[in-house]
Amino acid sequence: MFTGIVEEIGTVTRREGGEFVIACSAILDDSKLGDSIAVNGVDLTVRSMDAASMTFDVMAETYRRSNLGTLAAGDLVNLERSVTGATRLSGHIVRGVVETTCRLVSLVPEGDAIIATYAVPDDHLRYIVMKGPVCVDGVSLTVMGRDASANTFSVSLVQYTQEHTTLTRRTPGDAINLETDIFARYVEQILEARTDLAAAVGGTR
Repeated sequence: MFTGIVEEIGTVTRREGGEFVIACSAILDDSKLGDSIAVNGVDLTVRSMDAASMTFDVMAETYRRSNLGTLAAGDLVNLERSVTGATRLSGHIVRGVVETTCRLVSLVPEGDAIIATYAVPDDHLRYIVMKGPVCVDGVSLTVMGRDASANTFSVSLVQYTQEHTTLTRRTPGDAINLETDIFARYVEQILEARTDLAAAVGGTR
């Protein structure tokens, strides 16, 4: 589990098949083999590590649902170690399970902030609510705008986020990893089950 608070920007040094090698420094501290690391919001397991990098294995399903398969040597990624019992939950509960990718539509300055707008598949937009949490490329953000007619949502990137993540280094059209609020999915599933049960009971009368 993660918080969506990026600790470091790493650099991809090699991607061959399912092997992913990322140069990093800060997240090496206290990390060990088998630990979970969020790479652009994707929960990956450390297979090996040295004094300057970590190596991960990436499954085909992960490539299908995330932007990791588009990365090459030299590309930058957001990194976060998994939470511990002493971790402050400064962001929100992030599973590291990317559901799909959205597309960056625009980055528009607003004072010191930058408003980022993303286009999302319509079957995922329903899990994105105004002032609710969303995780894009591993970054915990709050939804400030939602346009159902255009299938887009917007977030405000403060200066710290601009400086310590890769979000403002993206260009329109780029694929961005998306994880929506798990609690919204739980509620939907519970309500669907209740509706199905009511229909079944009603049908037996």
